[in-house]
Amino acid sequence: MMMKRTRINRTASVAIAALAATLTLGAAPRQAASPRPYFPGRGEWRKVEPAAAGFDKAKLDEAIAFAVGHENPDTKDLAVAIPNQFRAEAPYNTLIGPAEPRAAVNGLIVHRGSVVAEWGDTGRADMTFSVTKTFLSTVVGLAFDRGTIRSVTDRVAGYMPKGVDLFTSEHNSGITWEHLLRQTSDWSGTLWGKPDWADRPPRGQTQAQWEKRELHAPGTFYKYNDTRVNVLALSALYVLEQPLPEVLQASIMNPIGASSSWHWEGYENSSVEVGGKRMKSVTGGGHFGGGMFINAYDMARFGYLFLRNGKWGDRQLISTKWIELAKSPGPANAGYGFCNWFLNNPSKTDGTGGTLPFPSAPRSAITFQGNGVNMIYLDQENDLLMVVRWIDSNRSFDQFVGKVLAARQ
Repeated sequence: MMMKRTRINRTASVAIAALAATLTLGAAPRQAASPRPYFPGRGEWRKVEPAAAGFDKAKLDEAIAFAVGHENPDTKDLAVAIPNQFRAEAPYNTLIGPAEPRAAVNGLIVHRGSVVAEWGDTGRADMTFSVTKTFLSTVVGLAFDRGTIRSVTDRVAGYMPKGVDLFTSEHNSGITWEHLLRQTSDWSGTLWGKPDWADRPPRGQTQAQWEKRELHAPGTFYKYNDTRVNVLALSALYVLEQPLPEVLQASIMNPIGASSSWHWEGYENSSVEVGGKRMKSVTGGGHFGGGMFINAYDMARFGYLFLRNGKWGDRQLISTKWIELAKSPGPANAGYGFCNWFLNNPSKTDGTGGTLPFPSAPRSAITFQGNGVNMIYLDQENDLLMVVRWIDSNRSFDQFVGKVLAARQ
C-alpha cells in the first residue's frame, strides 16, 4: 500500500514540476495568423490616412501632383481625338462605336485593401480603351473554368457554329484560343468593315502594300491588333451564347460590388444571330469607338480581384489556373501574357535582353493598359493597387510609380 502511494506522489510531483516550468518559462509563442484580407462592399471602400498606412503624406501628395501635372494634353472630346490619333489608317479610322468626352486625370491608390489617396473625378464612367481587353480575356477565362472551352490550345474553328467562316481559310484554320489571347494569331480578314491589315499598318507604306502584307504562322508573330481582338470577342459570344457584358456582370462585376454605371459597347454593325437570337458582339477596345466605359473605382475593384488571386471574400470568381496562364510570358513577346496582361519583362524573347517597361516597379508587377493612358497597376510584393487615368505616357506613369513607392516609410 505504501509503495502505491509513493508512486502516485511521485507522478503528481512530476506533473506539478512540468506545470511550474511552463508557467516559469512561458508557453511557446504561437504563429500569428495572417489578417483576413479586406473586401469592400458595394458602394463603400475603407479609407485611411496616408501616415496610418505607412506613407509620407508630403511625398505621396508630390506623386499625385506629378500625375495631375502630366495629364494627356489632347482634346477631351474623344470622338475627335481617336480618329485623329489613328489618322494614318484613313479611311479605316472612322468611328463605328460610341465615344464620349472624358474627364480630367484621376486615380486611386489602394494599399493593403484601403484607399490611401484619390484625385480627380473617380466616379465618372469613361472609355477605358484596351483595358477592355482584360475584361474580355476574363470572360474567356470564365468559359475555360466552366469547361466550355476545354483547352486554350484547341483550334477555335472547332468551336464555331455551322456557317461561321471566321476560321475556314487555310491560314486562319490553325488559330487557337491562345493565339488570339496572346495577339499572335495573325488572323487575316475583315470584321465589322475593318480589315486586319488597316489596323496600325507599317509607316511609309501605301494601302496596296498593306493589303499584301506578309502572313505569319499563327503563334509566331506578335502584333497588337484590335480587329483580331474583336474576332476573339465574337468567337467567345458564339461559344457562350450569351452577350459578354451579361456574363461579366453576373460572374464578376456583381460579386465584386461594382456600380451600375459601367457599360460595355459594341459597334453599330456588330450584331449577329446566336442560337436564334440577335445579339451584339462587343469590342476589345476603343480604337473604333465602343469598348468598356467604367469609372476608376470599378476599375480598382476589378484589379483588386486579381491582386487577391481571383478571390473575392470566400468566393473564387476566376481560377488561379487561369490567372497563371494569363500572366505567363508569351513565346513571341515575353512582356505580354493574355490580353491585356502586360508583364514587367523586356518584350524580346531571343535572349538579347532589353528595357524593362516600368523600371521603377518590381519585376513581378502587372499592368492592364489602355490608350489615353489608362492603367490598372497590380503589385503583390507591396500589396499595392493603383488606377491612373488620362496620364500622358507610360514613361510618366513609371515615374509616378517610383514616387509612390518612394513615399513608403
